[in-house]
Amino acid sequence: MRRKTALVLLALAVFFTALSPLLRWYAFPRFAKVPANRYQDVVLEAKGATLLDYNSMKARKVSKVTIVQTLKGNVEASEAIERSAHRDVVVWDGLSYVQGPDGKMVSKIPERYIFDAHSQEPVHATGEMVDGDPVKRQGIEFKWPFLTEKRDYQYFDMQTRTTSPIHYEGTRNFRGIGVYYFEQTVPWTQVRFPKTMPVAGITPESVAKTGTTIWYTTVRRFWVEPLTGAPVYGEEIHKEELRGGTLLGGREKVTAFAGHVKMREDYIEHTVDLVRSSRTLVLLMTSYLPWGFLVLGVLLLSLSLWLEARSRRPAGPAPAEDTEPEPVTA
Repeated sequence: MRRKTALVLLALAVFFTALSPLLRWYAFPRFAKVPANRYQDVVLEAKGATLLDYNSMKARKVSKVTIVQTLKGNVEASEAIERSAHRDVVVWDGLSYVQGPDGKMVSKIPERYIFDAHSQEPVHATGEMVDGDPVKRQGIEFKWPFLTEKRDYQYFDMQTRTTSPIHYEGTRNFRGIGVYYFEQTVPWTQVRFPKTMPVAGITPESVAKTGTTIWYTTVRRFWVEPLTGAPVYGEEIHKEELRGGTLLGGREKVTAFAGHVKMREDYIEHTVDLVRSSRTLVLLMTSYLPWGFLVLGVLLLSLSLWLEARSRRPAGPAPAEDTEPEPVTA
């Protein structure tokens, strides 16, 4: 009986020990992915910003500028691309909507971001664009890979339509969560005017005829939770200028927008709570279950060997039976 139990325990020990690395190195890379139907939005604010008044073409201080960023998963488009790409693909239709303190639109820039659901690497397909212009992204945007590493990454900048390194600057603690801090500086670069302008009748084409150009620079900062690859907080020191041309009335340049853009507090709290719950699921598959199964396998193996040793132990001599002495007769 002991030997049969030992064999069963040995089989279970082998099973759980083999399951440990399989869960971590085979199952997790296949199960961990960004859902195709995900929807999220975030509100950022630049308080005490400088904003261009297009009626007077003069920069003025305003109480705040609000930026609403929306990402909506396009399931139908992702399924269509998956059939030809033969891998899990996510399509995000995004919109960056900027409004002044009076609630009026300053700019809005749509984009379509297509990427691998597991690695977050860009997937090039028809429809990939920024503000209606076809692009071919290199590097990540919005989200880092699962199990983010302590290294620099290539990050795509929507304004310039170019990719440059975003540098790992160390480990930080953000509201009780260990995060990696990344920073990217985009130098002054001439960019395109948004196709939707804040003043009726003004178009990028009409502005281009005046010879006036728009330039942009930013310092981009992210605090990224490394297990999920999700930024728990982000901010930018953002500047835009109009330069040259007849539109400025002989001035060399004028500030179109300048401000320190930060996530609004209620969205920070929501993001932190969401990342905490997602982090637990990743830990379950990368740490808790693999190590738990490994320890369980070792315990079962030890118990199996102990029972096997007990079953092989030789039995002691049988106890002598008490017998009545035979009577002696003459």
